[in-house]
Amino acid sequence: MRYFEYRDGTLHAEEVNLAALAQEVGTPFYCYSGAALRHHYETFAAAMPKGSLIAYSVKANGNLAILRQLARLGCGADIVSGGELKKALAAGIPPTRIVYSGVGKTVGEMTRALTAGILQFNVESEAELEALNNVALSLGTRAPVAIRVNPDVDARTHAKITTGTKQSKFGISWNRAHQVYARAARLDGIRIVGIDCHIGSQIVELAPFEAAFTRIIALTRDLRAEGLPITSIDFGGGLGVAYRADNAPPAEPSAYGAMIAALTRSLEAQLIFEPGRRLVAEAGILVARVIYIKETETKRFAILDAGMNDLLRPALYDAYHEILPLNGPKAGTTVYDVVGPVCETADLFAHERSLPELKAGDLVAILTAGAYGAVMASSYNARPPAAEVLVEAKDWAIIRGRADEDALVQQDQLPPWLEN
Repeated sequence: MRYFEYRDGTLHAEEVNLAALAQEVGTPFYCYSGAALRHHYETFAAAMPKGSLIAYSVKANGNLAILRQLARLGCGADIVSGGELKKALAAGIPPTRIVYSGVGKTVGEMTRALTAGILQFNVESEAELEALNNVALSLGTRAPVAIRVNPDVDARTHAKITTGTKQSKFGISWNRAHQVYARAARLDGIRIVGIDCHIGSQIVELAPFEAAFTRIIALTRDLRAEGLPITSIDFGGGLGVAYRADNAPPAEPSAYGAMIAALTRSLEAQLIFEPGRRLVAEAGILVARVIYIKETETKRFAILDAGMNDLLRPALYDAYHEILPLNGPKAGTTVYDVVGPVCETADLFAHERSLPELKAGDLVAILTAGAYGAVMASSYNARPPAAEVLVEAKDWAIIRGRADEDALVQQDQLPPWLEN
């Protein structure tokens, strides 16, 4: 809450009164703190071993303004699509600081990334390796490759964001790693540069990281002994944040960095990290207005003008987000199910949550919403997604406007036989 705090009884983002901002831009809207974003990036970068590349995971929040601010801090990008490549380059992130992950890279996307001159491809399957080789040969070049090896380590996080076990769609099987590297070394369009792993997201303890990285470092030594030029190690992302104030705090970047330094002390390599949530989650909130308070025989509902189309995480992952009234805390609490207007039972932000008493027209802030919030939004129920605002001290700017309903209608096209 360092950058979102109450001043004179009203929640502020840095020096901006959020209630006044809601009057200007309407609700719902995402609000990001530029100072918080800088703080989280600088804290993470300073904790990693000297010379590490911090490649922000664009999928966490791909707004161009967020990317531009990170680019100015020296941050690179971890991308998973051609669209994210285009955004990263447009934001000013040099291609030599971009790594390309993801299990479904198309030939067109590979071509664009090779032509741009990105740092490396994190290859996730043998089929992808062959396709990338063919694309590189057609362009008369060699593709820089790190193979994503699945270390078969359970990150002990939510099942839907676990990526490092043998059941996952991600990465090359641990048992196939040597064979796949040997195959890559024989391909004329492939230049082996490193090794990559990623075991999941929202990991709050160091033990799973240490187990996975120990295996990856041992494999790196083995591959080098076989004559393969492993010059970079991409440790992925996944370091979690505190969504609940009453939970034990997650591992800090300082402890994570110290563990990495100890594991890699005698290992000469370019280290790459792909934080996403850790940089942006706590830098953003979602502001919404209460439309109705509805009471039934068994429940009291606070119905907001934000819905699961704006913030999908609670519906998708049963994710917890703290909720605060914009006008300061009042004495006493009432238990609510906090829901949205979308026509789905899953459109639920909080179940039986004790909150200060709310009434129609009140404003609330859903906290820690800067990651996997706006970037996963949709226009389900023909609802224009929330606007996005960036705050810098006392200044603010809309960085993505709210599409109106006319724009949603105009996206659709009638075939000739259904026109007037």
